[in-house]
Amino acid sequence: MESKRRVISLLVDNQSGVLARVSSLFCRRGFNIDSLTVSATNDPTVSRITVAVSGTEKELNQLILQTERLEVTRQVFVLNHENALERELLLLKVAADVHNRAELREVGSIYKAKIIDLSPDSMVFELIGKPEKIDAFLKMFADYTILELCRTGVTALERGGMHQHIQKPPQEVRDAQLPLPGTTCH
Repeated sequence: MESKRRVISLLVDNQSGVLARVSSLFCRRGFNIDSLTVSATNDPTVSRITVAVSGTEKELNQLILQTERLEVTRQVFVLNHENALERELLLLKVAADVHNRAELREVGSIYKAKIIDLSPDSMVFELIGKPEKIDAFLKMFADYTILELCRTGVTALERGGMHQHIQKPPQEVRDAQLPLPGTTCH
């Protein structure tokens, strides 16, 4: 079966320990989390966790059902790539001097990156965009000396007005298999 990358959005109770419980579930099921962000929502009692993971369709469906079982989970839904707005933030510090500063500035301007710090020996760029844009930007800096970089995980919302995400029927959630065969967390 083909492994697919999915972005899963979870609405959870805003209380301590929730992130640990959710990430622990993913780990116990043998999933490597590619990206993870947690944020406040317009409701102070609810947080949004956005997770990017890869797996087969069957594994991902099972993971979603098991995540819905957690009592701290309010809703779980897979974001459709065509109908979702995905963004990441990148902070990139690159070695810069009088010889390469103009080149670096030009690359940054092509990607609409902001220069947020300039010192005699470095430049710091800020770039916000789709994960693919961030990847392409980083590829352009492969031949330069990257001093530091910090990249957030994907955060995403569906396009359009208010969406009513429907959870799986309770019986379907109860029937989810536990755990996936041969998976453990080390």
